[in-house]
Amino acid sequence: MTTRNKRLGVIALVCGGLLLIPLTAMLLTDEVNWSLFDFIVAGVLLFGTGFLCELVIRKVKNRMYRFAVCAVILMGLVLFWAELAVGIFNSPIAGQ
Repeated sequence: MTTRNKRLGVIALVCGGLLLIPLTAMLLTDEVNWSLFDFIVAGVLLFGTGFLCELVIRKVKNRMYRFAVCAVILMGLVLFWAELAVGIFNSPIAGQ
């Protein structure tokens, strides 16, 4: 297995591990109520973000550009996640 494939495997494992947090919370309390669709969307967002950052790491040679592009990707994830969760921009996809 190549290093690149190992990194994608690590990204997938981290995404799965992060998704275990709300799953565990759902088992312990009634405060968290995610549907299968919520888990799918969260998994796609997390893995997609990890994959995009991996792509940037592979293609962009300059460390500062690499860091800046990955930071923008992560900020986009946070903003999109917040919009889905509470609707900070009141768009049609808001989760209010």
